[in-house]
Amino acid sequence: MTKFALFRQLGLRTQLSLVFAALVVFLTLVLSAGLGGMLRSSVQKDASQVLHTVAENASRQLSQGLFERSRVVQVLSKARGIWEKGLDSPEVRELLARNQAIDPYSLWIGVADAEGHVKAATQGLLEGNSVRERPWFIAGLADLHVGDVHPAKLLEKLLPPNASGEPHRFVDFAAPIELGGTTVGVLGMHGSWEWTRDVLESLAPTVTQASSIELFVFDRSGALIYSPAAYRSELERGKQRLPVPPSFTDGLKKPAAVSSWVDGKSYLTSSVPLRPRNQASDLGWTIVARQPVDIAFADANRAVNATLIFGAFAALAAIVLAWFAARRLSEDIKTLCEAASEVEAGKLGAMIPLVDRNRDVKQLSFALRGMTARLLTANTEMEKQVLVRTAELEAANRALDLQARTDALTGLLNRRGFTTQIEFAVALATRSGRPMSLVTVDVDYFKKVNDTFGHDAGDEVLRRLAQVLEQRVRACDIIGRLGGEEFAVILPDTDSVGARTLAQAIVDSVAAQEMPLVGRITVSAGVASFRAQHDSSRALLRRSDAALYEAKAQGRNQVCVEAVA
Repeated sequence: MTKFALFRQLGLRTQLSLVFAALVVFLTLVLSAGLGGMLRSSVQKDASQVLHTVAENASRQLSQGLFERSRVVQVLSKARGIWEKGLDSPEVRELLARNQAIDPYSLWIGVADAEGHVKAATQGLLEGNSVRERPWFIAGLADLHVGDVHPAKLLEKLLPPNASGEPHRFVDFAAPIELGGTTVGVLGMHGSWEWTRDVLESLAPTVTQASSIELFVFDRSGALIYSPAAYRSELERGKQRLPVPPSFTDGLKKPAAVSSWVDGKSYLTSSVPLRPRNQASDLGWTIVARQPVDIAFADANRAVNATLIFGAFAALAAIVLAWFAARRLSEDIKTLCEAASEVEAGKLGAMIPLVDRNRDVKQLSFALRGMTARLLTANTEMEKQVLVRTAELEAANRALDLQARTDALTGLLNRRGFTTQIEFAVALATRSGRPMSLVTVDVDYFKKVNDTFGHDAGDEVLRRLAQVLEQRVRACDIIGRLGGEEFAVILPDTDSVGARTLAQAIVDSVAAQEMPLVGRITVSAGVASFRAQHDSSRALLRRSDAALYEAKAQGRNQVCVEAVA
């Protein structure tokens, strides 16, 4: 006997109940699967974006740290007044000790002569030893150098152990010391790798820790060079390689991807390349953030399960109601089926109608209508939450972008923001053919101000100088703090004569002011002007800096205009 024959032997109530139950179950599964899929996709996208944001923040912090340390070494190596007194003079030793006190992660700062003999170093470590074979010394003879992470060798037994109990590892920074055009030595700094661990751990707020988000660092070859201590031995034994290349996740369409690690588990993984602030600090690192898949997608799974459970209860209720339908149900069932098909098809305004020919069918139609309305309402609420989250994320990104482009001390543009503006100004001058000039301003003997009166007084001098610049320039002019005590002003529609006049007014105005605590200070200024179509923002900055150095060389407190080729 066929299944169809068995079905025909059933009573009308049973037949209608079975048919109606099958229809309701199918409708529930379709709606549950559709809404569950939408919920899963939305939650997974949010989890991926959060993971990518954590990796981006870590990349920015590490890039900034490498840049600042390389900049410190570069600036110190050019302190000609100190080095002229001898590489092992008391002034040199005091300078090294002071900079180590400022940055406790600088475990060793030393000066070697051109033959590689250490002449002075913090705490006297390695003085008299030869470092001529060390990579940092060889590279530092030529130019500013930032070395990749490596284990300590000469200093391992001389330094106190790390608080973490792990062996010392260093990131080297070095720069040549030149006097009279001759390289007389190399200034080197060994930065502790513990700095990286502290930076990455500081980026893990309570909510991130609860979500088991972990950060890793891989070198240029894809080898693991940093991981949380709890996983280090396991990952190093398995020779963990970079799981997801940055090109796969570095974008809005795919901020993270699920990948397998050597521990045999799958993680939601996002990788971001370290974006260097200067050429020397381009180490090729990749920052990777990961989160266990079961935690990353837990909300999505719960949402899908809740939708399925709700659908199952609704289907059960519909079956019970259908069992009591006996007569005149065919038309009602047809009506309900047609409405269900419209809902399934996503027709605008489609709803389950209230059929009231008998109490059972009316209850059933009411239950289906309520179920559909609740599912659609839940979907609408979820879409609203997604929009709110998206708006919050965009606002946070805008705030981060503003913070990244603004100097916190003076409120002016920082180097990053200023670079964008000068490139735009050069492009505008190139297209319009109108003149444009650049004035670079630097405080004379600013280091002496800091050493004599303290950094608070130095900060106040910088703020006052920023106020003078804002008072002297036009509304269309653009001011930025390039770093330290160096400022720059973009002057659209201004030739070299006008720029020199403004620069002299700034120099005179500063010299006439009485600064709190410090008294009178002076500034020097360099002027450069845009040179037709082939000029660039970098060349303009370089010429303006050259004019500034010329003003310094001629005695300071004056303005120098670039020499015309």
